[in-house]
Amino acid sequence: MELAASFDAQLSSLAPFIFYLVIGAIVFIETGLLFGFFLPGDSILFSAGLVAAAHGNINIVILVSIIFLAAFFGDQVGFVIGRVVGRPYLDKKQSPRMQRMIVNAESFYDKTGWWAVVAARFFPWIRTFVPPIAGAAKMNYYRFLSANVLGALLWGVGITLAGYYAATLPWVKSSSYAIAAFFIIASLISASVNYRRRPQ
Repeated sequence: MELAASFDAQLSSLAPFIFYLVIGAIVFIETGLLFGFFLPGDSILFSAGLVAAAHGNINIVILVSIIFLAAFFGDQVGFVIGRVVGRPYLDKKQSPRMQRMIVNAESFYDKTGWWAVVAARFFPWIRTFVPPIAGAAKMNYYRFLSANVLGALLWGVGITLAGYYAATLPWVKSSSYAIAAFFIIASLISASVNYRRRPQ
């Protein structure tokens, strides 16, 4: 976690209000705006937790609340962009190949999209692009909404708290990755089962 330590040193010098604003903005941009795919979300979250543990002027409840909301609304914005902008663009493409790709994407998000949205939170880059693709593929909004809530909670709040408690309980650090591994493996199993059930 050398990267996290570097961010810890940079973030610790910020005033509380600016600290909350910067963390919330980074999380929102990475999850909601396509150009934010390069931002190091995991390290930022872990570092934010470390800073909150080391500095009494950072309230961990306020911090995780801001992170949860930023992660949640980020994915919601990404989904809307995909539905409003991406889908009309795809519908203009009348080539048979493109139409097959659209049908396959719709089938994937209908069957395994819920797990994909949750698991994507733990993959850099992928977490930025999954919500707009889900929107373009017309994934059911309420299924996306529930997956978004759980993903924001496990990823945003979970990793931040892992950093917060890792300051005094080092073993907690590995727990966040165990949670990530569980949902990633579950999503792969779900995708495999649904693929085998798909009519040939």
